[in-house]
Amino acid sequence: MYKKATKSFLTLAMTTGLLLAGCGGGEEASTEKTPAKSDEPVKITFWDENAGPERTPIWEELINRFEAENKNIDVEYVGIPNKSAKSKYDAAIAADDMPDVGSVQTSWLPEFAIREALLPLDSYFEESELKDLINAGAVEFNKNITQDGKLYGIPYTQNLDILWIRADWFEEAGVKDPETWDEFFAAIEKMTDKDKNRYGYTIRGGAGGSFQLQRSMFAYSGIDSYFDANGKPTINDPKHVEFVERYLANYEKFTPKSDITNGYKEMVAGFDTGVVAMVHHNIGSYGEHSKSLEDGQYKAIPLPTTEDGKYVAEGGNAINMAVFKTSENPDAAWKFAEFINSAEAQSYWNEIVGQIPTNSDVLDDEWVQNSQHIKTAFEVYNNPETVLYQPPFYLPDYRSILDGIVDPGTQSVMSGKMTAQEFLDEWAKAIEDSQAQYDKAFKK
Repeated sequence: MYKKATKSFLTLAMTTGLLLAGCGGGEEASTEKTPAKSDEPVKITFWDENAGPERTPIWEELINRFEAENKNIDVEYVGIPNKSAKSKYDAAIAADDMPDVGSVQTSWLPEFAIREALLPLDSYFEESELKDLINAGAVEFNKNITQDGKLYGIPYTQNLDILWIRADWFEEAGVKDPETWDEFFAAIEKMTDKDKNRYGYTIRGGAGGSFQLQRSMFAYSGIDSYFDANGKPTINDPKHVEFVERYLANYEKFTPKSDITNGYKEMVAGFDTGVVAMVHHNIGSYGEHSKSLEDGQYKAIPLPTTEDGKYVAEGGNAINMAVFKTSENPDAAWKFAEFINSAEAQSYWNEIVGQIPTNSDVLDDEWVQNSQHIKTAFEVYNNPETVLYQPPFYLPDYRSILDGIVDPGTQSVMSGKMTAQEFLDEWAKAIEDSQAQYDKAFKK
């Protein structure tokens, strides 16, 4: 039976430095033994699920460092663009032709585990020095969302959705940083100046927009559970309907017309090239912004609080190293996964990308303590009023619902072909049906 994930998967504290601590209580480790180790020359394949000019060079550098330390292991890098990564993995699993090790999003772990594609890492992890370094809450979260309670992914980075704003424009216009949703909607209008080809905001209406929409909905409503007391999805709660109506009503009036098809790249480009004043993404787009804009021109601020002052964020916002079950060299694959989670590798990767390291040895690094966007993330996670809600990652078709129903449904509302209520009812029905199928298959 599915074990409900704790809301406090990530707890951040600041003492002498910036310390990251997770919630306690671990699952019993897997009794499976790791295969015998060997120094024979081996070749393993690593898949990167978010390849591109920004991140591919980071992986290439880390692979070079790993191979320099492990002369007997040759790592073949395969970079996959984010938009096609899930389908690439799906095809590989179906064909039983998987990589040895890969970068896997948290939301994929339950499905991949059910499909028996991944190797449980409990024994490896328990015997590794990482056991006392990697955020315990994030590790426990990964166990809690799988049907069998095993550990299939080691999180090497964590993230948080925030607003990036053109700080210089806000100062110039005399508009304060929005802290509430009412202030956010007011700022969208105030920061729009079509004579200057400036818009107050950009909506991600294209591929992947479901992520920003869902996280904004819960941040607005303050609802902290994906299902109500009767087991019904809260997706179409009246507060969510209210938000979607207010949010998407800004399309074309105060946002670019191209928003209806814009994905991540177009959305970020609009911000970086001076077309929009605010963009909702996460701290991981820091790398792009820092190359296009100067210090002082932009900054990260938290998503607005609810009416009663709470931050509501989505749990499980991490990326993991996972070893695939068909690997003929699982020891070598684990060794690479272990290296990527070392302090050296995590610090290098997260500093460039701009995300939160999970290895506690990194958290006193100078770059962590001097990063405005990282401090913003800590502000949210440290706030006693912060609540984390848990999406049903364990549903095998959760991601396909987002891609196949939510993304096109958002566009239908933006174009006037569907009301917000109709859209959210359809979304809720898909989740409800999926949950019923899951309960029938797995609950005893």
